[in-house]
Amino acid sequence: MKLTFLGTGTSTGVPEIGCKCEVCTSSDPRDSRLRSSALLQKGNTTLLLDCGPDFRTQILRADARKIDALLLTHKHYDHIIGIDDLRPFTSGRELPIYADRETEQQIRSFFPYCFGRVKYPGVANIRVCTIDSKTPFTVGDVEVIPLRVFHGMFPIMAYRFGKLAYITDMSYIEPSELEKLKGVDTLVMNALRFSKPHKTHQTVLEALSVIDTIAPRRTYFTHMMHHIGLHAKIEKCLPDGVFLAYDGLEIEIDDK
Repeated sequence: MKLTFLGTGTSTGVPEIGCKCEVCTSSDPRDSRLRSSALLQKGNTTLLLDCGPDFRTQILRADARKIDALLLTHKHYDHIIGIDDLRPFTSGRELPIYADRETEQQIRSFFPYCFGRVKYPGVANIRVCTIDSKTPFTVGDVEVIPLRVFHGMFPIMAYRFGKLAYITDMSYIEPSELEKLKGVDTLVMNALRFSKPHKTHQTVLEALSVIDTIAPRRTYFTHMMHHIGLHAKIEKCLPDGVFLAYDGLEIEIDDK
């Protein structure tokens, strides 16, 4: 199983518009972060995890020719607004989108022309499959265990795929959902910035506490803002087995 990080930035991306800090002006390509998204490939199945405003650029960079389904974590703009650019992947077929009920409602609000009785020619041919955190499901070769985490005050989705877990925009996870992460080998998790608290996102220090509980073999941070610091400097400060992800990074997961 392979995971490709299409984007590892927060909602404003990095560089942030108008900012001249050392991260936003860095020449290290790892410090340039599009909005968070990833591709998961296992066997003959390719899943897209979130689809934000940078999707077109991301998918051209990845040179991906096939997407079998889109899994969404939540309803915010930076995770769903790229859905219209899925059109090349829906030519002659219907693309399933897995999302919780609130996210489904947001999709229908943003893209009503995809759901009308008479559709405008060429619109994305999509079908929303409503999911919840209690019911696992399968897409092609991939078994999916949904989890509920909290993004500030409201619940959003995270996902486990065998020995891999993908979590973004989390500020808190309940003990009952932590149980679903037992035995995870590779954890992908959000870390907005290093230590200054945020109401709806984890910091690096808060994320490290969660890592201690889950005890994966390796962890990759994603959904980072420029305030996290320079990639080259911060990664040296992290414990063994904990890394900053970056756009274009590919990791292999042994799922046996």
